[in-house]
Amino acid sequence: MNDGAASRRRFLIGSATGVGAACLELRWPAILAAASEAQQAAKSGQAAFRFFTQEQAVEVEAVAAQIIPSGDKPGAKDAQAVYFIDRALNTFDHDKQRIYSEGLTVLQKNVSELFAGIGKFSKLNSQQQIHLLTTIQNSEFFELIRIHTVMGFLAKPSYGGNRDQLGWKAIGFADRMTYKPPFGHYDAQYQKDQK
Repeated sequence: MNDGAASRRRFLIGSATGVGAACLELRWPAILAAASEAQQAAKSGQAAFRFFTQEQAVEVEAVAAQIIPSGDKPGAKDAQAVYFIDRALNTFDHDKQRIYSEGLTVLQKNVSELFAGIGKFSKLNSQQQIHLLTTIQNSEFFELIRIHTVMGFLAKPSYGGNRDQLGWKAIGFADRMTYKPPFGHYDAQYQKDQK
């Protein structure tokens, strides 16, 4: 894995707790509704996009794949984070649809300006994609797609992303019903001090 992918993965693991916890806590009821919608789609065998067109989904998936790249471990594309993002925009983050619509338009415009003749972000090679993303990294669109990608990579699979728990496996999270103490370093130290 190259240094860029390694540093992005370290950033992901370091920021996932804060981003995920804050977003999940604030939007829990709406996220449960999105989970229900995702479960119904899975039961019906229809993994169709509700907000994105197929063409937009390909572009969003390509951006997400640069945020959490595949390498020796699966990335956002492998975990199908784009389905989580689509459901988020159709449910608990429906007010963010404009940001995606405008952001994808700007992304397309930047592709045309910087790489004449290629046409789509998804058609650029990895280095070209990274170069283009650095030009929009401070935008509201990029920040939102980054947050949604992390959430889709690590969320409960029934919410639409984290296919086959690939995100959880990548960070070493074991999906168990219960956990036995000590839960972490501080709990272990506390138990030692009590003896």
